[in-house]
Amino acid sequence: MQLYTRSAGTGLPVVLLHAFPLSSAMWLAQREGLAKVCRVITPDLRGFGGSRLGEDEPSLDLMADDVARLLDEEGIDRAVVGGLSMGGYVTMAFCRRHPDRLLGAILADTKAGPDPAPARENRERIAQAVLSEGSDVLVSEVLPALIGPTTKERRAMVFGRVKGLVQSAPPGAVAWAQRAMAARPDSFDTLGALKVPLLILVGEEDELAPPADAEAMARAVPGNGRLEVIPKAGHLSAVEQPEAFNAAVAEFLRTELGGVRQ
Repeated sequence: MQLYTRSAGTGLPVVLLHAFPLSSAMWLAQREGLAKVCRVITPDLRGFGGSRLGEDEPSLDLMADDVARLLDEEGIDRAVVGGLSMGGYVTMAFCRRHPDRLLGAILADTKAGPDPAPARENRERIAQAVLSEGSDVLVSEVLPALIGPTTKERRAMVFGRVKGLVQSAPPGAVAWAQRAMAARPDSFDTLGALKVPLLILVGEEDELAPPADAEAMARAVPGNGRLEVIPKAGHLSAVEQPEAFNAAVAEFLRTELGGVRQ
């Protein structure tokens, strides 16, 4: 599966994987801000944005293998791979399946534990609703939790932009991704086995993957995981507070990987 990709900058390759149910369009501020310090590569995961869905059964492992193929196509041996929310799940699958391709990892507003049964059932309910009725259920049920209260109160344009991205998500990709996420395994052992630096980011106001989940991931990688809380941000910390998000990533690249141009 060939992924549609937007890239910017040169130097150390940093792949950023988007949240559900968005696309690589969410990384606009990262392509602009981080391109000064690294090569930012932001693919559309299969089915979203400009990437085809294909006929495969839902699987985060397949999405991770798509990213490995993207590195091959770009002529990249090893990269920093990171993701936010669903992109974080794909990043953990990549860590499990392609550890030799990693220079470092970034996990933002995500969690290492599997879905409990009620969450799996809710994903299937939303998958069926989207396939039968379209994106209205995403706007009414998924969108409100993506954005923190500070953004809702003070940054109406950001909320509007996210709403537009949610509304444009293809129903087939939404259902496929929900089922892939519902089947994901526990990834704490994967984090514990990491041999590369890890940056964990979380919005202070994230209700879907709250700071407690980020702290649990940091504990799973003693001595190897750096945790940064992004103030006044909800689940989409990279979109809600891009300056703080970019500063944390740039500092991580500079101190842990020596990969930032001055």
